[in-house]
Order: sequence, then C-alpha cells, then structure tokens
Amino acid sequence: MAAPTPTSPLAPTRFPDLPPIDGVRFAAGAAGVRYQGRTDVMLALFDRPAQVAGVFTRSKCPSAPVDWCRAALAAGRARALVVNSGNANAFTGSAGVTTTAAVAKETAQAIGAAPGEVFQASTGVIGEPMDPGPIVRALPALLAAARPDGLMDAARAIMTTDTFPKVAAARVKLGDVEVTINGIAKGAGMIAPDMATMLSFVFTDAPIAAPALQALLRKSVDRSFNAITVDSDTSTSDTLLIFATGAAAARGAPEIDDDADPRLAGFRRALDKVLLDLAQQVARDGEGARKFIEVRVAGAATRRAAKRIAMAIANSPLVKTAVGGEDANWGRVVMAVGKAGEKAERDKLDIFFGDLRVAHAGKRDPDYSEAEASAYMKKKKIVIGVNVGVGTATAKVWTCDLTKDYVAINGDYRS
Repeated sequence: MAAPTPTSPLAPTRFPDLPPIDGVRFAAGAAGVRYQGRTDVMLALFDRPAQVAGVFTRSKCPSAPVDWCRAALAAGRARALVVNSGNANAFTGSAGVTTTAAVAKETAQAIGAAPGEVFQASTGVIGEPMDPGPIVRALPALLAAARPDGLMDAARAIMTTDTFPKVAAARVKLGDVEVTINGIAKGAGMIAPDMATMLSFVFTDAPIAAPALQALLRKSVDRSFNAITVDSDTSTSDTLLIFATGAAAARGAPEIDDDADPRLAGFRRALDKVLLDLAQQVARDGEGARKFIEVRVAGAATRRAAKRIAMAIANSPLVKTAVGGEDANWGRVVMAVGKAGEKAERDKLDIFFGDLRVAHAGKRDPDYSEAEASAYMKKKKIVIGVNVGVGTATAKVWTCDLTKDYVAINGDYRS
C-alpha cells in the first residue's frame, strides 16, 4: 500500500456542521475490501423508505453498481445505501453483477427490505474481481453502529486518493418549516464532467417526491459537478444520488411532487449551493493540486459554446502546467480557445488573469506588466477570464493545476 498523500494545501480549514437528518443513520467500518486496517465501507440506513433520485456516468463501460442503481431508480424508493472504496467492481463481467446482487440481497434480508431498495456504489481499482464476503461480513457491525451523526465517518470511508473528506450542508425553509440538506462526495482523479464525475450522496428530510427530486438534480448538476475537471478522464463508477426521508412532513413541511412548485425556490437554491460546494472541493483536491483554477468565459455565441471553450482551457495540460509553474503564459489560453471548435473572434479576444487584462483585441495588452502577472500567479486561487467577442453567453468551470505529483500518484496507484 502506498504511503498516504499529504493533505492538499487547498483543503478547507474547517468542516461544516452536519446536523442529523431525521430518518437516516450512518455507519462506517473497515471491511478489508482491498487494504487491511483501513475504513472502506459505509452504510446509510433509512428508517422508512426514502425517495431517491440520481444521475450517473455516461461511460460506455459502467460499473456493476451503476447498472444496479439505474435499474433500482425506477421505483424511486430506498431503504439503504452501501458504498465501498478500494475496488470499483468495474469491468468485472458477470462476477461483478453477482457481487452487487449478493450485497443487495444480504443487506435487504438484514433490514427487511427488497433488494431493489438497496443502492450501491463502489470506487477504487478497475478490473479487479471483488469478493462480496468482506462487505457482507461487515454488515452486522455496520447495522449495529448506525447513528444519525455518523455522516463524517461515512465521508472518510469512501475516500481513495482523496486527501480530505468532502462535506457540505445547508438549512432552508420549505413552507414555514426548516429542512436540512447534507452532502458528501469523493473524487480527486479521473474527474471530468460527464456526470457524475465521482461519487456523491446527498440527504434531506424534505418531503419531496422522487420525480421532483430527479428534475431538481438534473438541473443542478449542469453548473456544479458537470462544470469541474481534474484530468479530463471520466470514471466508470460516477454516481450522484439524493435521498429524501420526508421526515420534515411531521413538522408541517409541505409535501412536494412537482419540481415547478414555487415553494421549492429556496430549496432549489440551497441544493445548488451544496452541490457546487462539493464539486469545487473535488477540484480543490485534484491529485497533486497546488492551485485552484476558475475559468470564466464571456462573449460566446451560446452558453454551450461558452462552456466548451471554458472546458478546453480547463483541460489543457499546457494551461494547467503553466499555472502550476506560476507562469503567466497567456499564449496557452489563446491556444486552448482556438482548439475548442467554437466561434471566437481572434482580433476581439481579451484575456484576464484575475483583474489583470493581459491580452486585448487579439494581442498583448499595451499596459501588460509581467511583474504584476507573475505576482498574481503565486496565489492559490487563479481566475482565468476570456471574452471571445462574438456574443453575450457566459460560462464558468473549475479545475486545478497539473503537477509532478499527479504523475507520481497515478504511476503508483495500484502498488
């Protein structure tokens, strides 16, 4: 097992409080899925069936748990969530399907539910057969240990090359009643926006029906998890699930079954905030990252075009290594805009590093100062702004720099 990676310098200085959510309990344990003595499995246990919605990877080589969850999602009900790290249970053929079914069956029997009410996710090495035995044997202890305040332990259990657990929370009024949204995520490499780009699990006590949850989630994802990238590689296991216990209904919260219900406005904003917070934490924990990068594109023909240009910049190894080397090489940004395949007016192109305009009207800004630009590039957060000069559409995406540590981490991943 490789030595632990030092915590990212971009990690949060403190974690938010995660208030318990009525109707769900959490547990984490060391099952020995791949490594011994390492917490590697989590359980979320719902006291009553929760409403559930989700989005998944668009990879044509999805993991067995992704296929399982897609099928289970049709019913929109969940009694448990089981997640392991260390083994992705992906590209494992019929054995992977058998493992997923076995874990669902054993969990369902233990809690008196149907197997289809047990959702699963796995993260770790691809292509290694996965024995269900360690998880099944860990279930009794997990069930006994499940508690309402165990979400932070669960967040740590799903980490792989992550250097810190990713958590976010929000409280918001639904009607006249306050409801809670808590979320966790994992991801540091193999991150590209093709939904869901990692694993993330969100929990709320709001009484929102599964179809409405699904609509909320799909809209929220576009400007959060689908707007980050670390290395342009999309995982086989990408899963984002949201569970609503509905427990707030007992306190007078209105039951919502339509995502167009105006009473959802505050909840929608709070969910957007939680997902964006989690997504940005993933980018901040990019493998080997030392810089957090925000790319802002304006003046594009359409929002789709703006986003494609922004992602071309964010995914460029040359741009990312320049940022890592604290080099204000705006020519690499020009290159990335040009290769995006979208309309851009070369002789109207403006480029900014933070508030410093380094290029204007298709050439170096007449007031450009190498000293000022170099000083800016030493910051931990770098904002790259581009106006492509053909329209009014805008987009934002987030990424990180590319360092030698990324190569070292991935060159040593399976050892």
